[in-house]
Amino acid sequence: MDSLAVNVLLALDVIGVLAFALTGLVEGVRKGADLFGIGFLAFITAFGGGTVRDLLLDRRPFFWVENEFWLWLLIGIAILAPFILRSRFVELTSKTVKWPDAVGLGAFSANGTLIALESGESVLVAALMGVVTAAIGGIIRDLLLNRVPQAIIDHEFYLVIALAGGLLISLLGALGITLAWAAVFSAILVTISRMLAMSFGWRLPSINKPKS
Repeated sequence: MDSLAVNVLLALDVIGVLAFALTGLVEGVRKGADLFGIGFLAFITAFGGGTVRDLLLDRRPFFWVENEFWLWLLIGIAILAPFILRSRFVELTSKTVKWPDAVGLGAFSANGTLIALESGESVLVAALMGVVTAAIGGIIRDLLLNRVPQAIIDHEFYLVIALAGGLLISLLGALGITLAWAAVFSAILVTISRMLAMSFGWRLPSINKPKS
């Protein structure tokens, strides 16, 4: 893996971890969790997807084990953020979670796809690894909070956007663009697409028949 790819992966990791950790923190504060519970939700949301990806790709050690500074960074965020989030300057609603989540979706879908491609996986497998990296942490978080994962039932363009972003990286690579730069472009496009879907209420159709 060349230096450009390494730097891009690190940047996407930083953005994704911070964004998803923030969503875990917000949900923990909203649910009235204690400081440890808030930190645990932040950890699961930020690292859950990447850990499952590494398991599926048989990568060792896990990215957060190999770079312990992630854990210290998360501990610091978990200690400071609840006091900020409880301030009267921040309104904690369900929408509060969605904006940083959109950033994390873009960063981690590109990150997971790029890692899989650099590991020699096929186009489809790599794109699915991007989805796993981006979505699994939030799904586990929702399950711990005793609710059906929003990524599955809200009919919003979430998993579809992540998958499309992963496939886009391979497409751009086939057109001669360096995979690292393709990942950067994909991360930005996925984030913007997710935010547009949220802003304009774009939704996927349900397969359930309307009740008579």
